[in-house]
Amino acid sequence: QVQLVESGGGLVQAGSSLRLSCAASGRSFSNYHMGWFRQAPGQEREYVAAISWDGVNTYYGAPAKGRFTISRDNAKNTVTLQMNRLEPEDTAVYYCAASGGLGYRLNSSKDYDYWGQGTQVTVSS
Repeated sequence: QVQLVESGGGLVQAGSSLRLSCAASGRSFSNYHMGWFRQAPGQEREYVAAISWDGVNTYYGAPAKGRFTISRDNAKNTVTLQMNRLEPEDTAVYYCAASGGLGYRLNSSKDYDYWGQGTQVTVSS
């Protein structure tokens, strides 16, 4: 079992930056690939970014490319999403997730075993 708790969300203006963090507890954090997803009201959950268990490989969905950076610190059991140049379209609840699989489909929510409760990000125009 892995418990995930997100933090760092808030209300910001367009063009601003936010840094989301996800703290993990429970089974060995370094055994898991990690991902960030988001869900806006009335929309499906959307893949944002993922990172391999060792932090060597990072992957980005269309919303994140060129603006967001995912990183992890296995010594501190944390994964971070640095979000720059935020736009109103980035408004959503952001979820951290852990995958114990082989990491072939990290852009799919079905590949993840554990989820956090989410943190709200609101970007005003």
